[in-house]
Order: sequence, then C-alpha cells, then structure tokens
Amino acid sequence: MALRRLRAVRSRLTPRSMRARATLAACSVVAVALTAASLAMLALLHTDLRGNATRVARKQADVVAAMAARGELARVVPLGAGTDFVQVVGTGGDVVSASPNVVGRPPLTPVPGVEAFPGVPAPWELKEFGIDGKQQVVSVIADTPKGQVVIHTGVSLGPADAAESSTALVLAVGCPLLLLTVALVTWRVTGRALRPVEAIRSEVSAIGEQELHRRVPIPRGGDEISRLASTMNAMLDRLDVAGRRQRQFIADASHELRSPIAVLRTQLEVALAHPDPEVRTELVAGALEDTERLQALATDLLFLARLDSGAPAPDRSAAGAVPVDLAELVRAVVRNRGVERCPVTLDLTEGVRTPGNYLWLTRLVTNLLDNAQRHAAGEIRVRVRADAGRRDCLLEVRDDGHGIAPEDRDRIFERFTRLDDARSRDHGGAGLGLPIARDIARHHGGTLAVVDSRHGAAFLARLPAAADAEAGNCSVFET
Repeated sequence: MALRRLRAVRSRLTPRSMRARATLAACSVVAVALTAASLAMLALLHTDLRGNATRVARKQADVVAAMAARGELARVVPLGAGTDFVQVVGTGGDVVSASPNVVGRPPLTPVPGVEAFPGVPAPWELKEFGIDGKQQVVSVIADTPKGQVVIHTGVSLGPADAAESSTALVLAVGCPLLLLTVALVTWRVTGRALRPVEAIRSEVSAIGEQELHRRVPIPRGGDEISRLASTMNAMLDRLDVAGRRQRQFIADASHELRSPIAVLRTQLEVALAHPDPEVRTELVAGALEDTERLQALATDLLFLARLDSGAPAPDRSAAGAVPVDLAELVRAVVRNRGVERCPVTLDLTEGVRTPGNYLWLTRLVTNLLDNAQRHAAGEIRVRVRADAGRRDCLLEVRDDGHGIAPEDRDRIFERFTRLDDARSRDHGGAGLGLPIARDIARHHGGTLAVVDSRHGAAFLARLPAAADAEAGNCSVFET
C-alpha cells in the first residue's frame, strides 16, 4: 500500500513534458556532480592549507631545537618567516625562551613528561596570550646541555580560513549560476531538438483517412528525427497505396458482382413471366450457371480478403504436419480435374518438398492450370524440379497459346485484370486466379512470375525447399 502511494506521488511530481524531464535530469546530474566536486575541493583545500601551516611551524621548531642543542638558546628567540610565536618550556614547567611577542607569558601547557605530539595538531586559541585567531601549534622535544625542553611554535590559520571562506563563497554563488545555465541551455536545446517532432505530430494528427496523400516535413541534418520523418512518410506511402488498392478492389468487386446479379435477376424475371416450360427450364439453368459463377467469385473475394489480412493458412500448426511433396500434389490435382480440353503433360521430379499448406498449394496449382486451359492451343506442360543451388522448389506451368507480351507480365497479376483476348467472363474468368496464385506463393515465402518462353506462356513458381526433405523433418510454414 505504501509502495503504491509512493508511486502515485512520484507520478504526480514527475513532469509530463519530455523537455521538462530532460532539463530536470540534466540539472539533477549536474547538481550532484557540482556538490561532490565542491565538497572534495573544500576538503582538499582545508587539508592542504593546514598541512602548509604545520610544515612552517615544524621548520621553525627544528631551527630552535638546533640552537638549543648547541647551547645557543637565548632568552628571546627571533621569529622566522611565517611564524607567529615561539615558546621554549623546560622540564620544570618554566619558560626558558620565547619570541618577543610572548615574552613574560606563562607556558602554553604544563609538561609533566617529555613527549612529542604525533600527527597534525589541532588549532589552538591563544587570545589569552594576546594572539588573535587560531594557531597551528607544533611541539618538538629537544635536548640541551641543561636538559630537555619542549619547543612550541605556532603559525596563524587566519589566511587559511580566509581562503577557505572565499572559496566556499565562490562555490556557493557559482554553482547555482552554473546550474541555472545548464537548465537554460538544456531547455533551449531540447526544445529546438523536439520542434521537428512536434511538427511531425501535428501533421500526423491532421491527416485523415481521406488525406493520406499528405506527408510530414523532413528536417535537415540526417539525424534520428530525420530518419523518423522519412520512416513516417514511408508508412504513409504504404497506407496510401493500401487505401487506394482497397478502394479500387471494392469498386472492381462491385462491378464484377453487379453484372451477373443483373443477368441473374433478368433471367429469373423472364422465367417467371414466360409461359413456355422449356424456355423457363433453359432460363433457370442459365440462372443456376450464373449463381455458380457468383459463388465462385464470392469465394475468391473471401480468399483474397483472408490473404490481405495476413491470416495463416489453416491446419499449418496441426500436430504431425509434414512438408508437401509437389510431385504428388500436382499429380493429384491433374487426376481430380478429369478429362479436359487440352491434355496435360507432366515432368515431375520425385521428393521435391516445400513447407506449406496442402490446400493452399493445391489452389495455386489449380489456378495456374485453369489459366493455361483458357489460353492453350492444344497442350499444357507441368514441370516440378529442385534448384539445389538456391535450395528452392520450382513449379513450372507452360501452355502453347498466344503468350503474354512483356509489358503485360506484371499487369496480369493485378486483380480483376483481363487481357484483350480474354475479355469474356465466360472464358476469361474474373481476373482473380493469377493474383490469388501469386499471393499464395508469397505467403509461402516464394514468388510467382512469367518467364520467357518460345511458344505460349510460362509461369514459374519458386517455393522454399524443406530443410530436411529426406526425413520429412521441417518446420511448418508460418505467415
């Protein structure tokens, strides 16, 4: 419960704008870095300044200790450069010698035992000695001809404290100014970087389903946002093409359905009004033929809709599914078609297998044979072989008809397209057989195209070969 409340509070406090979040993140990182750097700088400065004061005081103490060891220690000891005072205390606690500014003063500390002070001494307050400010005091034990003495030397910490205060003031003023500068720069740079994104968003939000021809602006520079705009325009191109294709498909389907429905209605109306039973029977037979044509057209339209939706072929995920043997499939299709106008010659290589759906591949072969029967003069050849170099299965259907002009080789795969010699709906079909065959090949990861032929037309379907045709161990094709 507490965690949920914490998340709710955090979500309310987090800025919603990406520009604000980027600025807040940059300021947070810089603030943490500045704070850590400032504290480290002050600590190093503090240690260095006190270390320098200690070294100066110890140097003065060593000089006085050398004088004491030689027996040259006078009542008044001159001060060295940077030293504030010197006091020499004997073992009895009496002041043996001192600098001029502390002459006559009592000893700094009683010295019951003669020991040196280890480490860096702490600052001493010596206002009672007439010395203002903190002093860094160093005590050194020295041997004299009259016995041991303790030498106290001090160095003022005023300059060090002033330097630390000045540095802290500069950091206290400079860090917020630097942080403010970082915030302003980040805010402006982020806003300028996101301006093209906002332009893209505004343009996309203004594009309706009837305005897919519009495109988003592409900023200069070739950066990620430029690539995003290019990708967005490419997506709009695909949507525009898909929309126009859908509208054209609906218009073509409506036209194809309207004509047989009108003929069917006319035949039924005439049959209903005509008194002759023989004529009525003939009209009803014609109406039944048109109904079958409508049924076939509706089946093709539903199949195309399923292909366009990207739906997988049925039963491809069924347990125990195996690759399809193209030679057996072609042989079964030709056998089930029975006797036809033009005989079909088969040239089949056994063991050529492709992963896919048996029913859909049967539909592909059937559509190619239907097209060949409509255009062949007297013979149709079907060949199945393997392309070992590319690990493909090849299905070739040839007829000895008039052939297909090079400029029409792509157009015949467009939906509801009929060439000039096949305009009749009775013999030319609805113009959906070849588009369905190509879509089936593409759904199986292959291709279908018209290839060069000396006589007639030749269609070549190239399908992927099974990974392990001998063992039948192949993953079922998925769309």
